[in-house]
Amino acid sequence: MTFNLADLFDRVANTVPEREALVSGNSRFTYHQLHQRVEALRMALVERGVHAGTRVGLALRNSPAYLEVMLAAFGVGAIPVNVNYRYQEAELEHILSDSGAAILFCENTEYPLMSQVAKTVATKPMVITNGQEYEALLTAPSLENAGHSDNMAASKGEHPQSNPTQHRHSALAHQRSDNDLYILYTGGTTGMPKGVMWYHKDIFYAAMGGNIRSGTPIVEPEDILANISSNPIRTLFAAPFMHGTAQWMAFLTLLRGGTVLLSTQPSLDVAHLLDVVDAEAASYLVVVGDAIALPLSDLLQERGDEWDLSTLTTMLSGGAVLSVPVREAILKVLPWIVVVDSYGTTETGGQASMVYAAGMPGVSGQSQFELRPGSGLLNERNELIPASSREVGRVARSGYIPIGYFQDDEATQATFPIINGERWALTGDLAYMNEENQMVLLGRGSTTINSGGEKIYPGEIEAVLHAHPSVRDAVVVGVPDSRWGEQVAALVVMRPGHELEPTLLDEHCRASLADYKTPRVISEVAAIRRLESGKPDYQWALQCAITAAQTNS
Repeated sequence: MTFNLADLFDRVANTVPEREALVSGNSRFTYHQLHQRVEALRMALVERGVHAGTRVGLALRNSPAYLEVMLAAFGVGAIPVNVNYRYQEAELEHILSDSGAAILFCENTEYPLMSQVAKTVATKPMVITNGQEYEALLTAPSLENAGHSDNMAASKGEHPQSNPTQHRHSALAHQRSDNDLYILYTGGTTGMPKGVMWYHKDIFYAAMGGNIRSGTPIVEPEDILANISSNPIRTLFAAPFMHGTAQWMAFLTLLRGGTVLLSTQPSLDVAHLLDVVDAEAASYLVVVGDAIALPLSDLLQERGDEWDLSTLTTMLSGGAVLSVPVREAILKVLPWIVVVDSYGTTETGGQASMVYAAGMPGVSGQSQFELRPGSGLLNERNELIPASSREVGRVARSGYIPIGYFQDDEATQATFPIINGERWALTGDLAYMNEENQMVLLGRGSTTINSGGEKIYPGEIEAVLHAHPSVRDAVVVGVPDSRWGEQVAALVVMRPGHELEPTLLDEHCRASLADYKTPRVISEVAAIRRLESGKPDYQWALQCAITAAQTNS
């Protein structure tokens, strides 16, 4: 047995075969049933030329198919590739070409665009739709009797059908390894998406429960069996599997013998999420910062007593900022749960977290986190910043980190430098350590505002705006200024029944911020546009703020 994710899942499935592994609407699978489906799909993938190293694109919403394809691909050494199902033609062409995907799973609704773009890239990936076509794969004839597809391309550009028997034998004979590849593409917030390459063992320890804080330490792969919970968690995912937070938590749930619960709605429906919590006795809910937690908080305050949520113990947020007022509002309505605010990136896995419960002393301002071993802040000289120094540095991690970006040596050298003989991963995020030795996150360096030589961090100002009782949401950007280079501008969403009063918000900000950090322009918008990752769309915000600044000048 290895730390290969398929090996780990196989061992858990064989240990607790009758436990419920996955629930999606009317579809319910025990570990034995899920394992059977994965094995059937693995054989079907081999029939279609998939083997070690083949990239398998996943442009799917949350569904059993997403996890099944990942596990089946891992079983033959293939590499799943997350593809945002909302990508348009140019974005799809980039990620399919960059990854060299040889097969692509998508939803029926996205098939016309996916199949059109698939014909334009060099590998011309086979496109398979979720639903009847996908289910047919699981009941296809065995390898001895089935045919093979002629439009399938291998991961290195050759046609596997040039010698299908050889490819079948090599795929089935693949020796699973700790060092098989797991690739997760970034969301593209700092340029075109890049594929981050992890070894299976590293991602398991970095993000999927390998570094447990309680229970039996996991030194050997077999140690995961001692950590299969006798009271398994039931995890409901509001976060999409196309991003790291949900993938990592799904594998953590399965590798501890828990149950993955999925919403059947194609888009966010917070009332439906609460229906599932109630009906399925969910204990964990995974969200993406305010993008999901804010509408969830609003609904809980309005109608929370309509659902039995007593089984819920934990709300875990990752991938985007969870603002203090939203977190506190949820704990006020659900005082028996804990809220886990987690921090991590595609390049570092889960780096830090903070656990909050009702009645704990309030923590105002920006997000704060307890760093995990191997993480720290580096200054401009690549030196570790001492604890509690309040010096701003780059969030970094050593130890269990990726091996680099897929087919991008230049970016790999910049993000994963060797410092004093040790490899590090740099996130691009800026933070400082406070007096309690907690990391205070300031935001991504690329959004830093330079006003008259002063560095200003939007996250700090956004946190102050979120704390005002009349503000529902906010985003801060720097707009061009002829004198100072940039000036601070804010877009705010007001709560129902409240009108924007710039003077009062200005006074509120000045009570907590230095004068040069206080927004010079404050404009109201109906909603903050967010990316699929849950992060604010800063390009959109900048254009809105520039227009508002010109109007007010």
